[in-house]
Amino acid sequence: MPLCSSIYDWKSYIFMRSLLVLLLFGSTALCGSIIKTLPGFPGILPFKLETGYIKVESSEFFYYFVESQRNPSKDPLILHQLGGPGCSGLNGFFSQIGPLVFNSSTYEATLPSLQLASYSWTEISSVIFIDAPIGTGFSYSTNPEDYFLSSDTNTGWIVNKFMRKWLEDHLEFKENPFFVGGDSYGGLLAPIYVREILEGNKMGQEPFINLKGYYVGSAHTDTDIEENSKIPYVYRMGLISDDLYERAKESCGGNYVNVDATNTNCLNDLAKIDQCTKHINEHHILRTYCEQFAVQSKKDNQIQARRSTEEMIWCEENIRGLAFENWANNKRVQDALQVRKGTSKKWHRCNIEDVSEGTYIYDVKSGIGYNKNLTNSSIEVLVYLGDHELVIPHISAEQWIKSLNLTVHNDWRPWYTADQVAGYTMTYKNFNYRLTYATVKGAGHSPTEYKRKECFGMIQRWMNNSPL
Repeated sequence: MPLCSSIYDWKSYIFMRSLLVLLLFGSTALCGSIIKTLPGFPGILPFKLETGYIKVESSEFFYYFVESQRNPSKDPLILHQLGGPGCSGLNGFFSQIGPLVFNSSTYEATLPSLQLASYSWTEISSVIFIDAPIGTGFSYSTNPEDYFLSSDTNTGWIVNKFMRKWLEDHLEFKENPFFVGGDSYGGLLAPIYVREILEGNKMGQEPFINLKGYYVGSAHTDTDIEENSKIPYVYRMGLISDDLYERAKESCGGNYVNVDATNTNCLNDLAKIDQCTKHINEHHILRTYCEQFAVQSKKDNQIQARRSTEEMIWCEENIRGLAFENWANNKRVQDALQVRKGTSKKWHRCNIEDVSEGTYIYDVKSGIGYNKNLTNSSIEVLVYLGDHELVIPHISAEQWIKSLNLTVHNDWRPWYTADQVAGYTMTYKNFNYRLTYATVKGAGHSPTEYKRKECFGMIQRWMNNSPL
């Protein structure tokens, strides 16, 4: 099908969907709902969960809010942004820092069961998990053009509006210390959000947001730096030989992206490196290699197992993704979450096709400038990465942090959980600005998915302004 025809069909679909939503709901504004039970969880939820929509212009952003289980009137308030772009806040709720997880023995069930999670960040803070940008999770718009305006900077502007509207409905949290959190691609968006919020505060926008800082985990920040760091990283981790690394470094001049087509020696060396690493799980180099976000049944997997190793191998990431899809697309679940009927097509844990590979506009090529701009603010920043991930190698973060030209406050040292080394850390300062950098030992992409106990201790100390 011609490209122009595909775009026309997509726009027609969005228009018809938005028209239906507009007819169903018009300008009706609904408040958040307290959810006391969830399908798959036995009994009453032992924490306060609220879901709802916040209207920004003609877009309706869905959120999950969990009130702190310790002291909600004093504890920090977090806005947690997922990656993709297009990954639902539900991913953070179940896989990263929320109070519930799927029971692994029921991953393939039509309705997977839920159980309480250990080391949830909601034990010490209130957390808003947002479905953003538009088209993510259960968020939608009554204006079809909104889907084609969605971008890095536009989402930053929207989230500033979202937070102030949310606080208008939850004034009891207005004075709480507020933090923005970003995971993966959300790590690029987090400093954009922070700048918008700070600018809004300066302009007198109400309610005032008591912003204290932001954290980013496995943060996408600058593609060239991240891609260039992969070759040194796989060398350090013993995935390529000394000779191959030295040869590639010389032939490519230390630059492994946008290689000149006439530089055949570099291209040949990179092809050999690719042969060594193409079946390595980028999300965690010690784990089974598999295609991310693919969903199959065990029967499909049994067929795949008889095929070549070039094809997908069944692994935990895939089967857990199946649990997400089955649970969130269940009608009982959507009714319990108070999802507005007729506003969403099939729910996806990460809506890659429609958002990140569809209508989303990538208008911020590097987040270094945003991070640099914020070094003149009186805020706390935490940058943390797993030391076993290849998606965003930790050495890439060390490189862009160095480019901020901050003063080293505490040099490289181990940090601990239960008397065990949990990773390594450094802190930097610029007057009242402080940045804490940390690796999480043994973790992969999105460290909170792999090392909940260690990450819980890390965030607790950081939000208390204590050294890791």
